[in-house]
Amino acid sequence: MLRLATRAIEPSTSILRRRVTALPRVAARRFSRSPAVLSDARPTSLDVFTEEEQMLRESVRRFAEDVVGPKVREMDENEMMDPEVIKALFEQGLMGIETSAEHGGSESSFTSAIIAIEELARVDPSVSVMCDVHNTLVNTVIRTHGTKEQQDKWLPLLAQSTLGSFCLSEPASGSDAFALQTRAKKDGDHWILNGTKMWITNSYEADIFLIFANVDPTKGYKGITCFLATKDMGIKIAKKEQKLGIRASSTCSLAFDDLRIPAENVIGGEGKGYKIAIEILNEGRIGIAAQMLGLAQGAFDKAVPYTFQRSQFGKPVATFQGMAFQQAQAAIELEAARLLTYNAARRKEEGRDFVREAAMAKYAASQVAQRVSGAAIEWAGGVGFTRETGIEKYWRDSKIGAIYEGTSNIQLQTIAKFIQKQYS
Repeated sequence: MLRLATRAIEPSTSILRRRVTALPRVAARRFSRSPAVLSDARPTSLDVFTEEEQMLRESVRRFAEDVVGPKVREMDENEMMDPEVIKALFEQGLMGIETSAEHGGSESSFTSAIIAIEELARVDPSVSVMCDVHNTLVNTVIRTHGTKEQQDKWLPLLAQSTLGSFCLSEPASGSDAFALQTRAKKDGDHWILNGTKMWITNSYEADIFLIFANVDPTKGYKGITCFLATKDMGIKIAKKEQKLGIRASSTCSLAFDDLRIPAENVIGGEGKGYKIAIEILNEGRIGIAAQMLGLAQGAFDKAVPYTFQRSQFGKPVATFQGMAFQQAQAAIELEAARLLTYNAARRKEEGRDFVREAAMAKYAASQVAQRVSGAAIEWAGGVGFTRETGIEKYWRDSKIGAIYEGTSNIQLQTIAKFIQKQYS
């Protein structure tokens, strides 16, 4: 049934051009390779997208509404991602958006990934964050820091069939990411890892894991190294968390007991893990901003039509000035978050510094998501408070935006440092 639904919404090959890779049976999708800014063009507004990016938005929106939408409540209630949704994401080419066609990916722009994350979050932020972590963290680390041999081996799997997980946080290492206690010891042509990880997204369903461990604690953060491991090497799921929101997205604690990883699976070189983590988390924050933006827009889109259908005192409640002004304020905040998010994405694409802009986008979008989703419940009244409409789920899902990939205070601290550098 899902396969039929997936095929029914598949865009024509003139929209998402197909390229056959070295691997058989794989139709690589390439959403956008057009430059975001043309050197001979006049400056444009931040909501101008290439034709391919706009087609991608429409395609992912249909996919989210038609394939993911009917499963959202069931997945949330069961606190489990439907395997068919994961399979459909791979079939739609959404799990290797920036990955080259040579490796079975779509060979698209970073902004294309941000668009996909936003559109998925309009329907289900749980599916969105799964796609986000897989694309902007796992794929990007291997694509930018892996050797050619590592890219050739792992990127096709990650683009076509195998979910990835990014393992950095630990019980004593949250905002202080480099206080991690997981240790790695060399043993011939292998490394032996011992330790634990917490709050690891995608870990229940994933088969490929990027694990950060310290190979030499005397060097402090300069001993941190990134390892690639597969679940069948002996990674243990110690606990699957029961959460307030994004409940279909798995969040687990992991245990490593003498986990043997081949030396060839070190990503980026020994002692380079801290550099990889810093770079990738800055990029990942734009992805979380997109998720929160899509979430807020989804809540707005569900609640506002109801306020025009619901009448009190002889007219739609949306036409009362108090309600109308609240919705106008929410629309302004949504647009501001959108501009911050896409500005950060374009700067990243252009190779310009984007750390401050990413922090601003992540902070603003997470705040807007909480305010708009909370207001959406109130606009719908008692109906909004029930689980049947799905509006209350957006509010539950929104809270995580102020916590993961850098808390709101960490974002403010980052922004403050830029101000201090500029004016002190």
